[in-house]
Amino acid sequence: MDFSRTDRVSVEIQKAVSEIINNELKDPRIQGLISITKVEVSKDLRHAKIFLSIYGDETTKQNVLEALHHAEGFIRKELANRVRLKFVPVLNFKLDESIEYSIHISKLLKDINNSRNED
Repeated sequence: MDFSRTDRVSVEIQKAVSEIINNELKDPRIQGLISITKVEVSKDLRHAKIFLSIYGDETTKQNVLEALHHAEGFIRKELANRVRLKFVPVLNFKLDESIEYSIHISKLLKDINNSRNED
């Protein structure tokens, strides 16, 4: 399996940012289960979209996103210490709803299956 440089950098950024968020940030708004589902890095390695799955209600999700945007400078500084790159990418945090969507679809399919079994 042949990975491109951007793929390898994405994986390293995912590991490092996950560790920083879960172990280094002390912001009280960052709570609950937060996992990085995917990182997309631009070809020039100057921009990174970080997709997050946050367990909680909408208020919790928005608070976590605000806290992460506020802490972007700290996260980039820590990232520079952990991942050797010529330029530390600009981080853009995005909410990843795919896990919740999958759970919703599974529940709908289970409900359909249960209603068929009752007939």
